[in-house]
Amino acid sequence: MAPSFVFEPASDEEVEHSESEQDNENENSEPESEDDYDVDDPESEELDEEPRRIIPVTNKKTQSPWDFAKYSESVAEEHSRRSTTSVDEKISKVINQRSVPLTVPTQEEDTDTSDSEPEDKQEDYRPEEEDEEDDNVGDNKPFFAPSDGASFDADSFMQLNLSRPLLRACEALGYAKPTPIQAACVPLALTGRDICGSAITGSGKTAAFALPTLERLLFRPKRMHAIRVLILTPTRELAVQVHSMIEKLAQFTDIRCCLVVGGLSTKVQEVALRSMPDIVVATPGRMIDHLRNSMSVDLDDLAVLILDEADRLLELGFSAEIQELVRSCPKKRQTMLFSATMTEEVDELIKLSLSKPLRLSADPSAKRPATLTEEVVRIRRMREVNQEAVLLAMCSKTFTARVIIFSGTKQAAHRLKIIFGLAGLKAAELHGNLTQAQRLEALEQFRKQQVDFLIATDVAARGLDIIGVQTVINFACPRDLTSYVHRVGRTARAGREGYAVTFVTDNDRSLLKAIAKRAGSKLKSRTVAEQSILKWSHMIEQMEDQVAEVLQEEREERVLRKAEMEATKAENMITHREEIYSRPKRTWFVTEKEKKLGAKAAKASVDKGRNSGKEVISAEQADDIKMKEKRKREREKNLPRRMRRKLEASREMLEDDEHANEQEAKGSNKKEKGGLSLVDLAYRRAKAVKAVKKALDNGKIVKSKKKSSRPPQKTSSRTEEMRELFQTEIKDKKPNRRGDGAAKKSKKSSFKSKSRYKRK
Repeated sequence: MAPSFVFEPASDEEVEHSESEQDNENENSEPESEDDYDVDDPESEELDEEPRRIIPVTNKKTQSPWDFAKYSESVAEEHSRRSTTSVDEKISKVINQRSVPLTVPTQEEDTDTSDSEPEDKQEDYRPEEEDEEDDNVGDNKPFFAPSDGASFDADSFMQLNLSRPLLRACEALGYAKPTPIQAACVPLALTGRDICGSAITGSGKTAAFALPTLERLLFRPKRMHAIRVLILTPTRELAVQVHSMIEKLAQFTDIRCCLVVGGLSTKVQEVALRSMPDIVVATPGRMIDHLRNSMSVDLDDLAVLILDEADRLLELGFSAEIQELVRSCPKKRQTMLFSATMTEEVDELIKLSLSKPLRLSADPSAKRPATLTEEVVRIRRMREVNQEAVLLAMCSKTFTARVIIFSGTKQAAHRLKIIFGLAGLKAAELHGNLTQAQRLEALEQFRKQQVDFLIATDVAARGLDIIGVQTVINFACPRDLTSYVHRVGRTARAGREGYAVTFVTDNDRSLLKAIAKRAGSKLKSRTVAEQSILKWSHMIEQMEDQVAEVLQEEREERVLRKAEMEATKAENMITHREEIYSRPKRTWFVTEKEKKLGAKAAKASVDKGRNSGKEVISAEQADDIKMKEKRKREREKNLPRRMRRKLEASREMLEDDEHANEQEAKGSNKKEKGGLSLVDLAYRRAKAVKAVKKALDNGKIVKSKKKSSRPPQKTSSRTEEMRELFQTEIKDKKPNRRGDGAAKKSKKSSFKSKSRYKRK
């Protein structure tokens, strides 16, 4: 068990700025902590001139470790450059064009009908079955080195043997006492040991690996510039956050850090990588792109490899890229792996890439924060249509500010954004269909409390530290308990209070049991008032035409944008043809199309495996099968013309045989289903015998013999060649009705009758 500790504030959190503290700022000339200040508030900049107990810092933005706005252009500039309009402008345009205003349920109406309308009910959840808790902590202990001497307690950062520039940065950021994972990880990481660390969400894992890495880099050979540290994250937003954190911790040193993620300028990143920064924070796909296509970029001098949110990195589409990056790194390196939850795939990666690692578990991976209130909203099968109405009823009445809403798909998140805008609720969206500038703008607006709701997919479920998130609503139920833990971890961080509300349908009973097992007796069940649900469902019905209008306008804008891009591309090809063709051809580890196809194949195989228990094919195996087929086609293109024709003819014969087999199988099934009477069977056989006798009398069999006497050797030689090429036997599927001789004649005549098999 890890010892108890107090956050003062947490080392991975930005400083909170509340209204109550803002009111007391003028009364207290010397605040107790930096919690009374906000980075981007002009009033706080005026108060910075007053005397403070911390070390004076020239850069005023060091109060908050997170700053998302500086990494890309503003959304307004992007829209003006691309000649597009934002979703908010489209929504306001639709609202202004309304002929009949919507009947919004206001607070006055709610108070008037308070006698007749019941309030939301909250009661203890009573599970149907009680299961015993599983203990997942400490799996595979014999593989890891003993960590008995690790201390999870420290009174200050000075006890961690850090240099003065790092201590000064920690004090400037307001960090007073190390968290358990920091107290255990920093001294061991300074010795160069491989570490596999897991701790509860919001416990300061970013600073746990950033501080020892920066301490080691202070003693690097400064005349030799090289990339010495690589930090890999699963999402772009988490990479931006880690990069911002490292820059704030290294502000009093000469250590340089570079950000390499998708969605930002490739040329700018190439220039930064060629200057050989000390630390590179990257997402796997863009880093492999630079290693393959950018000149003078390599990882030959890498000393430290850090995998943040490792279990997410190894999900569908990431595993092959991580393996490729691990192979390109030197074997003699320090590897650190961090995550709030550990899976079996992570254990396999640990055994492949870490050497005698130490497992540091500051807190159990599935432990719930003591200040978290978990609630469940049951959506019955007949009420799933009103799920959006239930959400709006809760967000307009109960949870009105600092709410993150997790949706299952990008399309559903965008629809919720439009509905919230039409209903007059301030919301921002965060998902993969947005540009990088729009994604960072949404995070910055939510951080500055310019919007009350952040509607996001699982992109926002990992590592994002936004202070003051009061509520997390799982509008779409997460896939498993691991995803649930990470989603819920966005609130109740660093000892603060928080709510987690999960919508559970009848198909999510297994996850409901897991949540009930994790929360125990503290799980609550919430029942939303029926009257408010009916009001909002009526409003959503009125909004449907307006939602469709906004979506149609976006589709038209997208088509125009695509046409402009194609025209610009064609113009550039004509104007700069020689320069474009003189550039070296870019190579891709996995193209975007192949990645999507591989992910779809892997998901389909996972679904089949769940349903039927068959063998599951991973995305990497699906990519290998596609590459083999592609190479086979390329080899066939290089064959001589005669061989290609033989292959085509034999392939068509095999396809015809397969088609005939399918038809026979269908016919047999029909016969089995419907049944064939003995009278019909006898009639068919008598008719066949009569036809043979008539042919003998008329001499037609003699003509068929002349036809079959010419090419018997050719046909047999052709079939032998085809068998040698494909190494398979062509099975005759029609020998049962007639004799063997009749079957051979029909086979030869059917083959000869097809003109496409004849040699020209």
